[in-house]
Amino acid sequence: MADAKGLDQIRRAARSDRFRPSTPATRMLAMNSNPPKAVVLVSGGLDSATVLAIARQQGFELFALSIDYGQRHRFELEASRRVCESLGVKQHRKFQIDLRQFGGSALTDNIDVPKDRSESELSGGIPITYVPARNTIFLSLALGWAEVLGAFDLFIGVNAVDYSGYPDCRPEFIKAFAELARLATKAGVEQTGRFVVHSPLISLSKADIIRRGVSLGVDYGLTTSCYDPDAIGRPCGHCDSCQLRLKGFAEAGLVDPLTYQG
Repeated sequence: MADAKGLDQIRRAARSDRFRPSTPATRMLAMNSNPPKAVVLVSGGLDSATVLAIARQQGFELFALSIDYGQRHRFELEASRRVCESLGVKQHRKFQIDLRQFGGSALTDNIDVPKDRSESELSGGIPITYVPARNTIFLSLALGWAEVLGAFDLFIGVNAVDYSGYPDCRPEFIKAFAELARLATKAGVEQTGRFVVHSPLISLSKADIIRRGVSLGVDYGLTTSCYDPDAIGRPCGHCDSCQLRLKGFAEAGLVDPLTYQG
């Protein structure tokens, strides 16, 4: 068995996105039967499912948090349940907060979801599907639960390559939130732990994310990505999220397992 210092080194290694479960360090951690805890934001989409699988691969005990924020595409909440069950989370919590009270987004207000935008439109400006301060709110909720659990690792599926121009998907935001976590928590002030915000997808293309997920056994047929699904949850195939998803599968040389409208 490893001594206390050795176990501490193993846990620090487990917080690195380079950590792999096949290493001797992981096997030692398993012998200790006390793996480090991680709070993973799980929306039910492709990216968060991949991140959950990555956190599992890295040896964390998984605590998944899904947010019911009044989104129009409600099918993602059911998808989050399916994803969490398939990947064996320890706990899956759903937190309700009604961002419809503020509106300001096509996902929370009576605003049409844009469809069939061109490549230049997808890469230019912040679209109306941006939900004001959403990832800041979500990570704050994850941070609060992490404090209660005694967890110091937060996982989020933000991506700064194939994304729709959202400001809270950038590396600068993740870095700033990690500093906020240090300043705003008891553990940070008392220096009893350092919160790490993991964003393992942030520099990957959508195709690379899909390849990574497939290699980890993610069933993308359980996920949903559409901003404007029909009454039975079939994706539209024309919103920004559907376009990026379909493009990712095509570039990965794979077929999206979802059934699209029409």
